[in-house]
Amino acid sequence: MTDTHHVTILGAGSIGLSFAAVFADAGFEVTVCDPDPVRRDQALGGLAVQRDAIALAGLQRGLPGQVTFAADGSAVLPTSALIIECGPENLSIKQAIFADLLARCSADAILVTASSAIPMSQILPASADQRRCLVAHPVNPPAVLRMIELCPAPATEPSATDRAAELFAAAGFEPVRLGHEIEGFVLNRLQGAVLREAYRLVDEGVTDVAGIEAVMRLGLGPRWALSGPFETAELNTPGGIRAHAARMGPAYARMGSARGETVDWHASLIDSVDAQRRAEIAADQLPARAAWRARAVARLVAARDRLMGERP
Repeated sequence: MTDTHHVTILGAGSIGLSFAAVFADAGFEVTVCDPDPVRRDQALGGLAVQRDAIALAGLQRGLPGQVTFAADGSAVLPTSALIIECGPENLSIKQAIFADLLARCSADAILVTASSAIPMSQILPASADQRRCLVAHPVNPPAVLRMIELCPAPATEPSATDRAAELFAAAGFEPVRLGHEIEGFVLNRLQGAVLREAYRLVDEGVTDVAGIEAVMRLGLGPRWALSGPFETAELNTPGGIRAHAARMGPAYARMGSARGETVDWHASLIDSVDAQRRAEIAADQLPARAAWRARAVARLVAARDRLMGERP
């Protein structure tokens, strides 16, 4: 049986130590395993950096969890409730690690990889091996950016994703559950869409790199720090999602078509997005949310400009 308060992290790099700091701060007992003695010697210093970041972000909970270090997981894998693999982004290495984990971990342990690009079905192609395994893709650095994408393999049991969501939420993360595997998960697909267009605009001479940086830092960034693309669209357009889709949809469709990235903003899709937004916030509350955002953006810009003044 597993100890529900014990987490094993494989890899003492920055991502592994960031996870360790977060889980320990939430009261979990954490073991970080790394076969490299140099990395283990440097790990305490790296852990302190992550803890300082948590405190600076005002996320510190200060519960009495402990972090210990080991060359391998022999002593802890049989009883760990959650094992987070943070090793090299190399398919063959991850395949070997997960084959070993399946042989040594408790049958009710949840096994996740923090891979940023490799889906679990490539690491474990056999459906029988996938049932309690999934990707837990963090945002770097996880110590302060507390969102985690949970991407199941085709044969991952829903109960395993449920349990992973519970454990990460208990540590202070907001889990985002993906319905099925997709290359790049969600974060990298959104980030990739922006980067693709940024490169195109520079290549076409529309603007330069500094111009792109300014548009994002001074324009889109502050709004997106407070709301995602759907809420941002709603708050910018009286009438909400439906009004925005009617007003801007044709222009966005033309832009996408010119790039070979046509998306059909069909009526049922708009209905679905609108229904999901109304489940989050009623239409009659949107003006108050827009007023809040205006004040929040002003405060955020003031904080950003102070921080930019400290930039080396």
